[in-house]
Parts: sequence; C-alpha cells; structure tokens
Amino acid sequence: MRHTMDTPTRQRWLSVLANSPRPRLESLLSPALPPAEHCQWLRRAETGLVMLQGRSGGTGARFNLGEAAVSRASCQIAGRLGHGWVRGSDGLHAELIAQADALLQDPQQRQRLLSLWITPLEAELAARRESAAREAAASKVEFFTMVRGE
Repeated sequence: MRHTMDTPTRQRWLSVLANSPRPRLESLLSPALPPAEHCQWLRRAETGLVMLQGRSGGTGARFNLGEAAVSRASCQIAGRLGHGWVRGSDGLHAELIAQADALLQDPQQRQRLLSLWITPLEAELAARRESAAREAAASKVEFFTMVRGE
C-alpha cells in the first residue's frame, strides 16, 4: 500500500532543515541516520548557481536580480527518495537534509522524527528570527520632517 505524502508538511520540514545550522543538524540527526550501506546516493552533493528573480515594486515586471550558490543532494533509503537543497556551498548540509527527508517520509517513523528533529529546530529557528527582529527594532531610526515657521 502506498502512503500519500502531505506536501505542506514536507515543505515545512525541508524549510526548517535548510534554515537550521549544519552543526546542529549533525548533532541531532547523526544518532538516527542509517549505516552508510543503507543509503544509496542518487546524487552526492553538488554546488551550482541559480538565478534569483525580483519584481519591480513586488508586483511589476520580473527582472534577474543576480545569482546565488545552492547545494543539492538526493538519496534513497528503504525505497524512499530524499532530496536536500540549501543556500551556499555546504554539500554536507544538503546531504543531511536529503537523508532526513527520506527518513521523515516513512509513515512508521514520521511522528517520532518530527517531534525529535523538526519541533525543536522550529523552536530554535523562531527564537533566532525573534532575536534578529528585536535587534533590528532596537536600531530603528525614526525620521520626521519639521515644518519651518514663518
């Protein structure tokens, strides 16, 4: 019997994994990763460039903003394909994401791995974002215009 994958849930965990620091992923995932012989690499980590597009005013015509480095990897574990994409040139990060993606697709393990990996990583990501927002707010400068009296 084939289990259907919930796309928004998968997008959520892939986003969390890609936005988490690699050293944190290594410490969290390493104990649960299968032995190397159980992981078949379809694509070891590769680094390349993608074109970033922007829109004038957020809604106008598209234009090429520039290029960004990305790393990707794909593997198969127990018949499940895992894919990892991450900004930058950290191939190991992409490979960790691919392995985690494959393991998270197993309906037998999914809930346990979501609570072990994704829930704490989401909380850490939210804390980092809140801290960055506080720092930005602390350095906010208010500009105003004074009207000269006549």
